[in-house]
Order: sequence, then structure tokens, then C-alpha cells
Amino acid sequence: MYRTGIGVDAHAFSLERDRPMWLAGLHWPDEIGVDAHSDGDVAAHAICDALFGAAGLGDLGTNFGVSRPEYAHASGAQLLAETLALVTKAGFTIANVSVQVIGNRPKLGSRRSEAIQALSHALGGADVSLTATTTDGLGFTGEGKGLAAIASALIFKAS
Repeated sequence: MYRTGIGVDAHAFSLERDRPMWLAGLHWPDEIGVDAHSDGDVAAHAICDALFGAAGLGDLGTNFGVSRPEYAHASGAQLLAETLALVTKAGFTIANVSVQVIGNRPKLGSRRSEAIQALSHALGGADVSLTATTTDGLGFTGEGKGLAAIASALIFKAS
């Protein structure tokens, strides 16, 4: 039995110039990060929501939300690993996840392979696809106010 899920996440760039940027499991040292309860990794968060949706396990807020202080400043990699554990405990295996980052910066192209490896590693070796796009100046991402990501997940009931 296969199941699919979709996840979306978005965060505004921080006004704090020393806020670290984490995206797709990687630190981007020359970029200003986003405001968030955890590290603000929109790619990781969207993947978590896609997996939770596919497995019928709620969403990111239900599992790791602001009511859970132990997840303040948690890394996207930690949230992905814990999501994997919950999805596995529910009897599912990840077939594939795909995530698209929407924003003007940072440019993912030069670190795409590294990011795919980081995301896959956090998900226990699952197949991961990563794409990126701008919105040609439209919306808050196109205006350079923040980042967004949309993800899909395909899981199946483990035998």
C-alpha cells in the first residue's frame, strides 16, 4: 500500500544579522537565516510535513511545535531523523521524497549534491530529490523577504 503526502513551509528572513542560515540540511555561513522556533530549515520542515501527511501522523506543529520547548533551535536534520522514526514506528518505509526550495537566495546549484546527501542521511538513506526556483520577483520569496519549500513524499506499508 503506497501513500503520498505534501508539505509546505515558509519563513521570513531574520532582522538579526547573526541568525545562522540552515537550508536542506546545510549551514550557509555567508547568508542571514530565517526566524523560526527551530533552525528554520524550510526544506527539512516541508519534507517532515509531507511524511507526516502521508503516514497520517499530523504535521510539523503537532509533533515539534512551539508548545514543545525541547525543539527550540532543533536542527532540520534532527527533525527529519525523528520524523523517520515516527513514520517507521507507524509501519511505513520511505520510497522517495522530493523538495523544491522557493527563493532568490541562497543559490542551491553549487551545493545540490551535498544537500541531497545531507537530507538523505537524516532520512536513513532514503531517495531524495532537490530542486530550486525563484518566483521571478513575485510574492514574498521573489521580493527577497524569505524562503519557502514544498515537498512530496511517497511511502509504503512495510511488510
